[in-house]
Amino acid sequence: MDYKTTDISPRDKHIIACVWDFDKTLIPGYMQTPIFNEYGVDEKLFWKEVNMLPELYAKKGVRVSPETVYLNHLLSSVKNGVMKGLTNAKLRKLGAEIKFCPGLPYFFEELKKVPESSDEFCKLDIKLEHYIISTGLAEMIRGSAIAPYADGIFACEFIEEPYPPNFLRQPEFALEMPVADINQIGMIVDNTIKTRFIFEINKGSNKNPKIDVNASMKPQDRRVPVSNMIYIADGPSDVPVFSVVRKGGGKAFAVYSETSEAEFDQNDRLLQSGRIDAYGRADYSNGTETAKWLKMHVKKICERIVRDNESAIENRVGRAPGHIHKEIRPNLENPQGDAQTTLF
Repeated sequence: MDYKTTDISPRDKHIIACVWDFDKTLIPGYMQTPIFNEYGVDEKLFWKEVNMLPELYAKKGVRVSPETVYLNHLLSSVKNGVMKGLTNAKLRKLGAEIKFCPGLPYFFEELKKVPESSDEFCKLDIKLEHYIISTGLAEMIRGSAIAPYADGIFACEFIEEPYPPNFLRQPEFALEMPVADINQIGMIVDNTIKTRFIFEINKGSNKNPKIDVNASMKPQDRRVPVSNMIYIADGPSDVPVFSVVRKGGGKAFAVYSETSEAEFDQNDRLLQSGRIDAYGRADYSNGTETAKWLKMHVKKICERIVRDNESAIENRVGRAPGHIHKEIRPNLENPQGDAQTTLF
């Protein structure tokens, strides 16, 4: 959906959303590393096996998602005792060990200061929110250092104690369920499902559960216009979200590791093919090109909101009626004639 100035109505509050991928965007590698360290699991072997699984299952006539089959491999590791004792609480605790890219998490606060930098922006109550959408593990992100700076986290979730069949026939449940290892997948987020969460943020269903993300909604009623979004991620797997955000008038920014020429080349190809607006190093320290680009475009969105708001008011408020004044002008044909009137 394209966002147009004519669709805007004056708002009491204007929200800008920076939407972030997690692995290799906010952190240099993958968030699961602390899990492997905790249990002495060979990380390279684990991911090698995960990458083999789609083909192995295909030979058995079963299709699996390459992006999220790792969740099943984690559960298999728990079930077979390799990761015994892995609970949601432990995932959250291990999240505290995640190391972030330079400048984070404090850069999140720096971006929030941009809408506070101008009286014009403050008058319209422009605010910036941060959202994380990841194919990784929600509990680990919630336990990480960046969680207090995020306004919403969308990622994969596990269930520890699934309700059994015929649970409705049970007269009662134990008041306290025993703490169990993660047992089932509760939420799957892949790179296509990520687009759903863009529209949850857009419509505000993440803030108001009464709003169905699939419900029809006028552009002016949506909490965060897509044109007010910047999506930051690391590469081709995020093309579906890049596409949705750019089509809606938002911005797409890709990041790469400074030590990887392949990632740099990959992002340049994304730029040349029109998939992103710009790219830079995954370094959010003050003064880096990435930090400056993101601050600049948050400010540009603020400025556009001000212009659009003024335009919306002009379109909806009619011109006040003028006064009729008598203007005394000489009548060349009849110097003694009546005065002529002019409407101002």
